Amino acid sequence: MARPDKAAAVAELTENFRESNAAVLTEYRGLTVAQLKQLRRSLSGNATYAVVKNTLTAIAAKEAGIEIDADFKGPSAIAFVTGDPVEAAKGLRDFAKANPALVIKGGVLDGRSLTAAEITKLADLESREVLLAKLAGAFKQPLFQAAYLFNAPASQAVRTIDALRLKQESESAAA
Repeated sequence: MARPDKAAAVAELTENFRESNAAVLTEYRGLTVAQLKQLRRSLSGNATYAVVKNTLTAIAAKEAGIEIDADFKGPSAIAFVTGDPVEAAKGLRDFAKANPALVIKGGVLDGRSLTAAEITKLADLESREVLLAKLAGAFKQPLFQAAYLFNAPASQAVRTIDALRLKQESESAAA
């Protein structure tokens, strides 16, 4: 029979896996408490960062129906992402660049297992808002082109009529 504290920890981790849309497994060996606090603050809007036990995390992931291909060895922590996964991945990548002791092992996004390289690629994406703005711009461009095409004949006719008027005025003044 499992100990009640371990069963509660597994239940909590399982719930975190189910509630989050992504999770990133990291190794934090060599980071100070102050650095971990700084990392938690930088992720606070998009994710929660928790130090976990490897065996209990593997059990919780299986119970949640998630497979993580990452290596469950060494001191591990998980960033449970509830906000924008791209922003959380960027935060972890930037922190890992500043603090090489943080190693991204792998993760899961919407039930799909990710390697550390795939998480880095995810971090290289632009944020959701920027991608939506680019999409909106792409949708608006054909409308602007159509409006230009509809206005072009009218404006060309106005310029032609104006040129004829100026030519007539200059001819009548010369005569």
